[in-house]
Amino acid sequence: MTPDDVPAAERVSDEGFFELDSRMRRTHEPAAERRTDPHRAVWLERTRHLVRTDPGGCWVAEDGTGVIGMATSFRRETLWCLATYAVLPGRQGQGIGKPLLAAALQHGRACTRGMLSASADPKAARVYHQAGFELHPQMSMSGTVDRSAIPVVEKVRDGSASDIDLMDSLDRATRGAGHGPDHELMLRTWRLLVSDTTTGSGYAYLNERGMPALLAASNRRTATRLLWAALAEGPERTTLGHLTPANRWALDVGFASRLELQQEGYLGLRGMKPPAPYVHSGALL
Repeated sequence: MTPDDVPAAERVSDEGFFELDSRMRRTHEPAAERRTDPHRAVWLERTRHLVRTDPGGCWVAEDGTGVIGMATSFRRETLWCLATYAVLPGRQGQGIGKPLLAAALQHGRACTRGMLSASADPKAARVYHQAGFELHPQMSMSGTVDRSAIPVVEKVRDGSASDIDLMDSLDRATRGAGHGPDHELMLRTWRLLVSDTTTGSGYAYLNERGMPALLAASNRRTATRLLWAALAEGPERTTLGHLTPANRWALDVGFASRLELQQEGYLGLRGMKPPAPYVHSGALL
């Protein structure tokens, strides 16, 4: 993938995930939607960032019509992550996706750990299982936040670039590798909350919609404080995504704020246990 390929890759990703969301939609859920312009802008900036930092991990498949498949991946220290992987609807099952994933996996051949966030698509789950990833169920919680349930939250402040060393240290303690240059990207596009006290440290990013996007902490008490702060700062209706059984503290917060729980895809891991206390980002892991 080159920087010039990124807009075409975004269209493939949008088409692919819209078709997937429509196909996997539960009857009680609202209809699938395409990316909004703000979400598209974040996607484009993130993908250009990955092309710059990891050109060997970002690939496209194309034919005479243009780009028909894409995959982005990156290495951070000893951790390889798959950020995005999609093939155009109507072109799936034609041998396009397999070499794309193989190229991305080759980028992480020297890494001792691997991490990806997968949808509930049975075909995708099989592909990742065959690639050697252990699949851990993910959950999400969504609904209208019960504001009366939010406790008084103290010892949380807005973060800045001066917190990157602290955040990388927390990343290494929870997932085995820092986010490195990804923190610079997230600081440009998201809001950062930090808690750093004598009893524990942690951080949480709020995405372009004001919802929790990534959280890491040194203990569950600090993680809980940050998640409550994120809910307090966020919109009335929210979603807590990418929750794993290893992070029961997050479920405690979600249930206390009257959010509804449902199963949603898998966290794929290789050479590591589910990070905790940690709520991963779907793309930047």
